[in-house]
Amino acid sequence: MSRKEIYEIGEVPPIGHVPKQMYAQVIRAERFGDPRHAFKVEKIAVPEIRADEVLVYVMAAGVNFNNVWAALGSPLNVIAARQKAKYDHSDFHIGGSDASGIVYAVGHDVHNVKVGDRVVMHCGVWDRDSPAARNGDDPMYDPSFKIWGYETNWGSFAQFARVQAHQCMPKATHLTWEEAAGPTLVGATAYRMLMGWPPHVVRRGDVVLIWGASGGLGCMAIQIVKAEGGIPVGIVSDDRKIDFCVRLGARGCINRKKHLHWGMMPHWKDTAAYNKWAAECRGFGKAIWDIVGERKNPRIVFEHPGEDTISTSVFVCDTGGMVVICAGTTGYNAVIDLRYLWMRQKRVQGSHFANDEQAYAFNQLVLDGKIDPCVAKTFRFEEIPECHQAMHENRAPEGKMVALVGAPSAGLKDLPH
Repeated sequence: MSRKEIYEIGEVPPIGHVPKQMYAQVIRAERFGDPRHAFKVEKIAVPEIRADEVLVYVMAAGVNFNNVWAALGSPLNVIAARQKAKYDHSDFHIGGSDASGIVYAVGHDVHNVKVGDRVVMHCGVWDRDSPAARNGDDPMYDPSFKIWGYETNWGSFAQFARVQAHQCMPKATHLTWEEAAGPTLVGATAYRMLMGWPPHVVRRGDVVLIWGASGGLGCMAIQIVKAEGGIPVGIVSDDRKIDFCVRLGARGCINRKKHLHWGMMPHWKDTAAYNKWAAECRGFGKAIWDIVGERKNPRIVFEHPGEDTISTSVFVCDTGGMVVICAGTTGYNAVIDLRYLWMRQKRVQGSHFANDEQAYAFNQLVLDGKIDPCVAKTFRFEEIPECHQAMHENRAPEGKMVALVGAPSAGLKDLPH
């Protein structure tokens, strides 16, 4: 194959040959708005890497909601935020926080991967010289922590991605490029939520209540709980989603639309309204018992809707249990009955993505064949704007959407022979 300055999408350069330019799905501030208009394919110079970084030729890229936000320019203009912080002066954003690919170049301080390695990337980025990194503390708490492909530039919606070396993990050989690209962000996030907050880690026999069980986070949570010997109970919005969750390992599911008490908890001084709400919560709790087969409350509640559900999650959580939350998709105001929190000694824990140890532990479950990536649909590179538009309009299918980038076709587990 001749060596070119740019290669067409699906045309794999010789391994180790880095062209001068690449195609990328680019967001610019003047296009902020609906994703289908915010993303445009552009020719961009391939980025140079630093001493601790790796350049990966992207075979496939997972789609996540964070780049819907990037396209909208809300709640944060990520381009302006990076420029203001003097972190990255680029006037554009290349998103994408999940990927599978092949290492094409490594910095001189990189020793964990080499050119030609088949890898997947997690999306946690931090300064290797930060106090947390030097002290061996959890880098998630360091101010330098960022989400690659959202808070940083040079994500996976381009032929080449620039990542820190520690982000690169082995690709499972039994998965196709698109399957391998799908689960890492949601899976590592779910792993930290379920296994990163001792003593509230999933134990054999623990009931774990999982909100949004058929979504990207939920389908990973079901499988992690199952792998650890727990009892996953899912919450869905449609009975048609129940079979999907049960096939992944859920003991059963509750259709939340069959319960009417969602939204902020009524004020406790409004006795009639509060008592009605509490009765609905008890009915919801009984639905959990019916699935489990005994009067056993969830030791862990896997939360992310937030405002509409957090009060119920705290109510039904077992004495001494934990509600762990990583988002607020229905809103950010948390109204809970503190009496249940302190008298029953429950815990409400915030959680955000994962550190290296947790990301690699989740990836090991993938390597061991214990995780179905749950790829719902595979798209072409040029369809990345429409993937995000569907997500923005709540039209995304159950499971994970993935786009081919460098892979010549779907279904490939390595380079075509």
